[in-house]
Amino acid sequence: MVDFMAMQETRNFVIIAHIDHGKSTLADRFLEITHTIEKRKMQEQFLDTMELERERGITIKLQPVRMSYKYDDIDYTLNLIDTPGHVDFSYEVSRSLAAVEGAILLVDATQGVQAQTLANLYLAEKQGLVIIPAINKIDLPNARVEETQEEISNLLLIEKDQIFKISGKTGEGVEALLQEVIRRVPPPSSNKLLRKDAGNELRALIFDSSFDAYKGVIAYARVFEGSIRQGAKLKLFASGATFDVLETGYFSPQLRKSDILSEGNIGYIATGFKDVGLVRVGDTIATTDVTMPLGGYLEPRPVVFASFYPENSDDYDTLRDALGKLKLTDASLVYEPESSPGLGRGFRLGFLGMLHIEIISERLRREFKLSLIVSTPSVEYHVVMKNGETVNIRSAAFLPDPSAIEHIEEPIVQMELLTPSTYLGSLMQLMADARSEYVQTDYLTKDVAILKYRAPLAEIITDFYDQLKSISSGYASMSYEPAGYRAGDLARLDIMVAGDMVEPFSKIVPREKAFYLGRKTVEKLKGIIPAQLFTVSLQAAIGGKIIAREDIKAMRKDVTGYLYGGDITRKKKLLEKQKRGKAKMKEQGRVNIPQEVFLEMLKK
Repeated sequence: MVDFMAMQETRNFVIIAHIDHGKSTLADRFLEITHTIEKRKMQEQFLDTMELERERGITIKLQPVRMSYKYDDIDYTLNLIDTPGHVDFSYEVSRSLAAVEGAILLVDATQGVQAQTLANLYLAEKQGLVIIPAINKIDLPNARVEETQEEISNLLLIEKDQIFKISGKTGEGVEALLQEVIRRVPPPSSNKLLRKDAGNELRALIFDSSFDAYKGVIAYARVFEGSIRQGAKLKLFASGATFDVLETGYFSPQLRKSDILSEGNIGYIATGFKDVGLVRVGDTIATTDVTMPLGGYLEPRPVVFASFYPENSDDYDTLRDALGKLKLTDASLVYEPESSPGLGRGFRLGFLGMLHIEIISERLRREFKLSLIVSTPSVEYHVVMKNGETVNIRSAAFLPDPSAIEHIEEPIVQMELLTPSTYLGSLMQLMADARSEYVQTDYLTKDVAILKYRAPLAEIITDFYDQLKSISSGYASMSYEPAGYRAGDLARLDIMVAGDMVEPFSKIVPREKAFYLGRKTVEKLKGIIPAQLFTVSLQAAIGGKIIAREDIKAMRKDVTGYLYGGDITRKKKLLEKQKRGKAKMKEQGRVNIPQEVFLEMLKK
């Protein structure tokens, strides 16, 4: 039986914004105003529970919370989802938006509308959400409130007085914003996302998951139809798995058990599964007799790949166990075993983007004390062979014999760059260097332009963002989404250290840029590989042809320093002995490349 009165007094909403625009700080003020968290327990970025999130000041993992607030003598239940702002996690954001009816669009007064603001706004509008705009950080001396108001007004086609001005830090205007959420965001409706032929059975949308050692995988879900009680037998559509509900409850923001998770509400469901892969973001939970899932499910696909090898081969099992544990809290992480003649056994990992790689490698280092060799990140290429067969490869090491290849196709993305008009020329030059295809230019205001391009994903996953910020003095921003594949003139670039090919440095590059990239790579390696007791050659090659070379000079050791007299032949004998030793070492020895070198090469 549906409690319609309770549904009328429920509001489900999210906060969406570009990265570092103050989402978590605003959420802190909401928690204080609604007395969800006691003042003595309150801390900054309360909903950011990961150490890395606090260090970097960004939200990596979305976090839901239920709050209670009295307005006009009515007690309201407010379900808030604090979402990540980074482009890498846009799929999770889109599923969170599907679980709510309203969104606060937060814009930093010092930065104005940014590219990810637009990307998240488009996602929210696609879901048909009520958008409540707010300008944050108005207390800062460099706040550009009037300019930001104009940008939002042009973007949403609304009057300036409809935009809230707040300070998440001081709390100014925050309670009025919360009351506007109650007034404007509609109560839950049981027909959102449902198919026309749906009946009255249980259907709930999974928007995230976590893992508990005792309760198994915990699904974070929005109930669209029906209600969920402990002991109910349910099924998952995407994986086909069935389970008995161990526990239901809501977020306060810690897990708080309740007897029922009713229609229109957001909460958690303990499934008992030990395999986190069975519970997928965007999937539908339903009773076993339901035949139609909720719409909109997509399998999240990794777009960037890198190989992780333990520096010490004895740590392989530790790395495997560590990846298994990370997978339990990050369902978007994909990995498979891989072996290399030079590096031994390791894993090929799939990620949502470069930030995702940084987060996972840092967590492996901190939480599991692992020293790793990380290969150069790459994307998935489609290699069309002369016999008509298409091979998908995610590592340069697996590129087939060039003589059998017809052509190679690389992934393309649709990009939006938001920039002050002053930097248009510089950014267009940057995009030209990235082998991009110009689409169009729009203007948000007379001083802010939106550039649209199609560009190879491989060009923007490494240092493109840093170059963008450098060229625009930090003002420009970008967002992108996949746009298919395109054939390109590509080749495999290999790097050899002391005559030995180092697989993690191999990559697929545009043939026209091969010489430049090979030269830059060996020059950088020369500066970061420690000197040895013999001269070390660094070579870049394509198809066996050396295109660039640098040498690291041998370390000098004064073997005659202790001599204080005597015939010159004594010195000559010692120097000759040292020369023979270095020659022998060069023949037999290999260069041991420390982990820091591989991590430094990731940064370009």
